[in-house]
Amino acid sequence: MDWSATGLSSPAFRQAASQLHRRAASWHNPFTMHALSNVTILTPERTIRHGVVLVDEGRISHVGQRDSVTVPPQAEVIDSRGALVAPGLIDLQLNGAFGHDFTSDPTAMWTAAAELPRYGVTAFLPAIISTKLDTVEGAQDVWLGGPPADFRGAQPLGLHLEGPYLNPEYRGAHRRAHLRLPNLDDLVHWSPATGVRLVTLAPELPRMQWLISLLAERGILVGAGHSAATFEEARQGFDAGVRYVPHLFNAMSGLHQRRPGLVGAALADERVSIGLIADGVHVHPAVVKLIWQLTYDGRLNLVSDATAGLGMPPGSYRLGDQPVTVEGGRVERADGTLAGTVLRLDQALRNLQQYTGCALTDALAAVTATPARLLGLGRHKGQVRPGFDADLVLLNADLQPTLTMVAGEIVYRAAESG
Repeated sequence: MDWSATGLSSPAFRQAASQLHRRAASWHNPFTMHALSNVTILTPERTIRHGVVLVDEGRISHVGQRDSVTVPPQAEVIDSRGALVAPGLIDLQLNGAFGHDFTSDPTAMWTAAAELPRYGVTAFLPAIISTKLDTVEGAQDVWLGGPPADFRGAQPLGLHLEGPYLNPEYRGAHRRAHLRLPNLDDLVHWSPATGVRLVTLAPELPRMQWLISLLAERGILVGAGHSAATFEEARQGFDAGVRYVPHLFNAMSGLHQRRPGLVGAALADERVSIGLIADGVHVHPAVVKLIWQLTYDGRLNLVSDATAGLGMPPGSYRLGDQPVTVEGGRVERADGTLAGTVLRLDQALRNLQQYTGCALTDALAAVTATPARLLGLGRHKGQVRPGFDADLVLLNADLQPTLTMVAGEIVYRAAESG
């Protein structure tokens, strides 16, 4: 694909990605050199068994078979017992976790970030759903303020603003009172440098072509969702700069053979990447398999869309300023509307393989290389490759995380991994 045609190679986008990379890396200051030994390494080109991954100063320095990598004597050697080493998982849509909702309490992004590595997640976008604009500003301030002292965990790479520029007809769990049309005053301080990394909007609404172009020019990834867009309106949005559909099928008009709508437009356009909630609830496994067959070219991105109930027992939690109930693996409002998930991103990975039978390398790309590329971080994150950030996860034979590393620092180690 020619990325120069998409706008993702613009100077503003490259500058935003570079600033984001430097800022995220500065949150971790590892001093220990690590050698992950006796690992199976999945690179884009080949599988390396009995391998070694050498990590130094927060980056991957060497990748290869055991007899081809010299391990310095000062390195901490971790015998990985044949485990698979994969890039850390990246979640582009996380509303909350571990009892905390990011819209009602943005400071909780750091609390959740400290726990996410147990699921193999090394980076994520805290999602702020439709709300008052001063709440968005507060979330920006939290992100700009950086982590608390002695923080160890996943990296919040900026905010995902889902709304408030959504179609009321497909608002889903968003309150109608918070929906609005944009004006320039809203957007003065929106940029990746101030924490706004992804904005989801309905491209068919008035003034949206102007807004999409403005956001894209600033290096913000623009997604289309909660939308009644026709095929033609969706294509106009793509031409203006929309490059992502965060949760295909959910909260948008359905696919029809004579009215393909946003779903059909996104699947037919190679410029656009597809987000999918692979929990078996939001999208039927058979449809997941069908979408995989249409997007195996690297356009598929799995998201959790998880809420405060992630990692918690069934019960009542919050999504923004409204209550939701977690029961039987579903998250619902009082009227029965689905309101996010309790899906772990590593479970989404396992589900994708189960539903589709796809190769593990391809499934991993949907939670690593693809989201990294969408954020403009494809030269630093999302692959096990020399020079890349040492955001890594060890997976056992059941694809369960046993050790997670962020910027070269071990931030999670399961009991059985020693």
